Amino acid sequence: MDEKCKSKLFSDAYEGKVDDIIQFIEKDKSILTAQDSSDRLLIHWAALGGHTDLVSHLLSSGSPVDPQDDMHMTPLILASSAGRVDVVRQLVGAGASVNSRNVQGHSSLQYAASKGWKDIVKLLLDEGAEVNIADVRGARPLHRASSVGHLPVVAMLLAQKSVDVNARDADGNTPLHLSCEEDRGEVAQLLVERGAQLDALNKEKQTPLDLASTALAKLLRSLVEKV
Repeated sequence: MDEKCKSKLFSDAYEGKVDDIIQFIEKDKSILTAQDSSDRLLIHWAALGGHTDLVSHLLSSGSPVDPQDDMHMTPLILASSAGRVDVVRQLVGAGASVNSRNVQGHSSLQYAASKGWKDIVKLLLDEGAEVNIADVRGARPLHRASSVGHLPVVAMLLAQKSVDVNARDADGNTPLHLSCEEDRGEVAQLLVERGAQLDALNKEKQTPLDLASTALAKLLRSLVEKV
């Protein structure tokens, strides 16, 4: 197959052109494991595009469920990042690893948490995703959700018994440090209510209160004083 034809097939997969791809697979099943310039397979692009019917056909035709591209992104990681909840459910049901990580150490749960895809976060947690999984910088899903202020996701992560509310990243920051720095008031309040430490020091010898606005610092101190 020439490169132009192959490139069109990958584009078709992202766009969900099921009939065209099915016809090609019937002629040449080797396309199921053919790679593009980023080492992605058809299933990567179908998952990223959110096409459940195409993903189903690819899997039933023999496509691997967990191939990695050149950045170690799997179809599940891509679908989780893009908010494709039905494809996430489909891939997990087919045996995709919920704890695979790319070269930066980012997992499906970390992407879903940072983007606020709460349905995907719940699905992944229910399927055994590690709530404290860390990337190469030591950031956990709770760091990522706290930094961007996704309160429902933060609450969901904090509901997990094994969650480490005071986990530190490579800079020594806890989720509370990050939520205070970004002035995510509701998230910071919830973290403190669930045991986040106001006096935790990062590598710059700063506490979360040092990073908080005056109003937020006052609120968080009042919460601790009430306990």
